[in-house]
Amino acid sequence: MKHEPIAVPPGDTRDHLIVIGNGMAGCRAVEELLARDPARYRVTIIGAEPLVNYNRIMLSPVLAGEKTFDEIVLNGFDWYADNGITLLSGDPVVAIDRAARTVTSRSGLVLDYDRLLIATGSDPFIIPVPGKDLPGVIGFRDMKDVDHMLAAAERGGSAVVIGGGLLGLEAAHGLSLRGMTVTVLHIMPTLMERQLDEAAGWLLKTALEARGQTILTGADTAEIVGDGRVEAVRLKDGTTIPADLVVMAVGIRPSVALAREAGLDIGRGIRVDDHMVTSDPAILAVGECVEHDGQVYGLVAPLWDMCRALADGLAGRPSGYRPAPTSTKLKVAGLDVFSAGDFSGGDGAEDIVLRDASRGIYKRVVVKEDRIVGAVLYGDTADGNWYFDLLKKGESVGDIRDVLIFGQAFAQGGGQADPRAAVAALSDEAEICGCNGVSKGRVLACIDGGAHSLDAVRSGCKASASCGSCTGIVESLLALRLGGEVEAGPKTLCKCTTFGHDDVRREIVAQAMRSIPEVMQKLHWATPDGCSSCRPALNYYLLCALPGDYIDDQQSRFVNERMHANIQKDGTYSVVPRMWGGLTSPKELRAIADVVEKYNAPMVKVTGGQRLDIFGIRKEDLPAVWADLNAAGMVSGHAYGKSLRTVKTCVGSEWCRFGTQDSTGLGVKIERSTWGSWMPHKFKIAVSGCPRNCAEATIKDFGVVCVDSGYELHVGGNGGIRVRATDLLCKVATEGEALEMCAAFIQLYREEARYLERTAPWIERVGLAYVQSRLLPDAAARAALAGRFFYSQRFSQDDPWAARAAGDAQDIHAPMARFTPVEEMA
Repeated sequence: MKHEPIAVPPGDTRDHLIVIGNGMAGCRAVEELLARDPARYRVTIIGAEPLVNYNRIMLSPVLAGEKTFDEIVLNGFDWYADNGITLLSGDPVVAIDRAARTVTSRSGLVLDYDRLLIATGSDPFIIPVPGKDLPGVIGFRDMKDVDHMLAAAERGGSAVVIGGGLLGLEAAHGLSLRGMTVTVLHIMPTLMERQLDEAAGWLLKTALEARGQTILTGADTAEIVGDGRVEAVRLKDGTTIPADLVVMAVGIRPSVALAREAGLDIGRGIRVDDHMVTSDPAILAVGECVEHDGQVYGLVAPLWDMCRALADGLAGRPSGYRPAPTSTKLKVAGLDVFSAGDFSGGDGAEDIVLRDASRGIYKRVVVKEDRIVGAVLYGDTADGNWYFDLLKKGESVGDIRDVLIFGQAFAQGGGQADPRAAVAALSDEAEICGCNGVSKGRVLACIDGGAHSLDAVRSGCKASASCGSCTGIVESLLALRLGGEVEAGPKTLCKCTTFGHDDVRREIVAQAMRSIPEVMQKLHWATPDGCSSCRPALNYYLLCALPGDYIDDQQSRFVNERMHANIQKDGTYSVVPRMWGGLTSPKELRAIADVVEKYNAPMVKVTGGQRLDIFGIRKEDLPAVWADLNAAGMVSGHAYGKSLRTVKTCVGSEWCRFGTQDSTGLGVKIERSTWGSWMPHKFKIAVSGCPRNCAEATIKDFGVVCVDSGYELHVGGNGGIRVRATDLLCKVATEGEALEMCAAFIQLYREEARYLERTAPWIERVGLAYVQSRLLPDAAARAALAGRFFYSQRFSQDDPWAARAAGDAQDIHAPMARFTPVEEMA
């Protein structure tokens, strides 16, 4: 069915600019144009995907569970609306009529244009081998591909990734984290050979293999085998590798089919001049689909330069695009990699190398005639921007050659320089944000223009808005420019709302809200489904406010809490059964030993909380493991949760000659009364039988130290990265008082701390005096807090393992929703 052309809005006489492609380059070109002349064109953007503009560079973190789709959106629906842009998504252009100056979409929609911008990007290259069209063989280019991989990972099995470049290794990393057995096939002898030399490639290969992946270099694929669906990959040497999923990540090709059919001049890409104009003066092109002076580009920095040149031309002040040297700063499967220039060597080139394989650090700077011509960094890339700046400017490094390999701090200050001085010494042309092609000068101009916080800089010039690896440098620039005037920015719950944590909690109670959608509706959430920051927080706040009424939303929990086990870096899980107060029995130990042998668990570890942690359990075995442990009377230790973890004890007066009270007995009573309770963050308790403090009670969230006269109660300790000793809350005389005070303190923390705020920062924020004022003077108020806690426990102490093993809860293999939270590794 053919539609009539879209009518021009009444009274709008502006030229119509149509952009084919709703990706990074097309929208960035529009952003640059809006910055120069926002009222010059009426803009329509047509996208093939039924989504808003998102950051394709960040698809890998979405696959790995480190980000959600909402977190990689570059321009939400509000951006299109606020700038008067018409967005037509999910309806790709299928034809361009240059004579009539119209485009036609797949649905038959016809639109007239005055200027047309083609930003169709690139297509994944699928190697032409038998079996390439089998179901289960996919590329890695868009969100749809990520959804396919996530669905495959939910089913489990083996994955083969063909291609050892950046995309291939990121796909392998994400699938491995999701629990699949992964093999990477790379036809070249060195991984990422375009970015790394042989030595750095070897270090990368070794690191990935240590994480459980199989890496085969020099591997030439002969065919993909399968009967109706992919089953294996066969190499030319006869090796056959089982595969339930095959990801093709061997490269990309400019997407030029539409332009070729329209009769535009095509080489490797759509040929453009310095102003991004094609062979048709009314049509421009930008991004990975173009060819400029015989070159095509896949890095973002030159694409952003193209967008700036294009916008200058459309705004009537043409500047022209000239390619500049490029660098590559990447995080491959969590490993830092940097390269720039020519590191292949050659006549007159010399290598300066630092290699520390035990620390996983390799640095190679290539110098010719006392000037840097290339650099490769692996493991420590902090000086990459400095080396690249020296390379671009062609400065002589003869005077600092002896210390060049040790980095900028040594070269400019003998190793004693302030880290900020290194940032200050960078030239204004130095690239700060590789993802968005932002120089130091642009960041400083953004700060001078009023961007006095990190979020403001991200919004203003996009530095640090993508992968975040340059965040530290941007913060240093803010500090250098503004001194003590850097703004922390509003402490909102997340970017979906203008409300803070305390505001949201207050409104939930005041308006009697009873579901996450209701909160988002009444508080005018900016996104329809929220994000991985706000959904878990809202889920907790509702659970805390409405015990017994609100139904826990499992999809708004982190993966460990959904699985009731801790995901490990190889995709397996660890399981920790609860041992009350650190006590166990022959029956429990036999049950644990049976589980370890039955499910081939490779390791059992005694934890710091006096429990046994069973490692290497496969996801599909979790329900059976839980059932076996339940049958022995053991319940979940909640080692995965924002909840009570453990109550650690010493043997106390029953056995120890120094013990003053029955610390073990009190610890068991505390644990049995508090286990299963959901909290803002993990919560640890310990009871020591005397001031010698063998149970380390003074670095716990709640600690009891037994003394001759009773019990000293301590709060706000932390034994993690930032060690904090507890504050003395009070002293009590009896076990009953200690139990009530523990429950009251926990409930006060549950009701007033912000989600993901441990007791230590909470007490530092509100003050110990405030906590004491709420708990000590008024016995009735303290009893009310304890009463609310014990009431909520009526609905919290059902063992989740028993429910999951019996199939009463959500299926463990159910696909995760788009808003699935970050998959925590601890």
